[in-house]
Amino acid sequence: MIWGSESDIISLKMIETSDGVSNSKEVFWSPTKGELTLALVITEISSFINEHKHASYRVVVGTDSQAKRINGDAEIDFVSAIVIHRIGRGGRYFYNKHREHKKYVLRDKIYTETLLSLQLAERLVPELRRAIPASSYDLEIHIDVGPIGPTRDMIKEVVGMVTGSGYVAKTKPESYGASSIADKHT
Repeated sequence: MIWGSESDIISLKMIETSDGVSNSKEVFWSPTKGELTLALVITEISSFINEHKHASYRVVVGTDSQAKRINGDAEIDFVSAIVIHRIGRGGRYFYNKHREHKKYVLRDKIYTETLLSLQLAERLVPELRRAIPASSYDLEIHIDVGPIGPTRDMIKEVVGMVTGSGYVAKTKPESYGASSIADKHT
């Protein structure tokens, strides 16, 4: 199930293909590989897993956001990360960024972060399963809420959104995909 309107929240960029035709594509960035499409992210994840097929892997999707004011106008940057973690041996990550020109209250911000992660997982999982067997990795959605602080009252709600969509949810302090990796790029 996809929550919300994808057209409102996906980071799109015009990419010129080899035949000179411009297409709107969702763009991700990698600290080591630069700009990638989702298809290339999946290729990178598949290659990473195939380097050590017998290792244990975790694929993580998480989103964080940062609100700010620019020239008096409210803006918020949402960063979604895809992480491939070779358990005990490091990993790689890819992220995309989306900016909205509106003010969010905390509850709406957390719901939007969770929604973005779910939408990204809905696009990622079918393509990933075509590239590598689902038995090769565990999949988690990391949510930027925890037992300490103002988000503690929302844990059950957003975990319910994730588990109701068929995914494993992780919250702070285990939600490094949202609270560390995505946060680094907000």
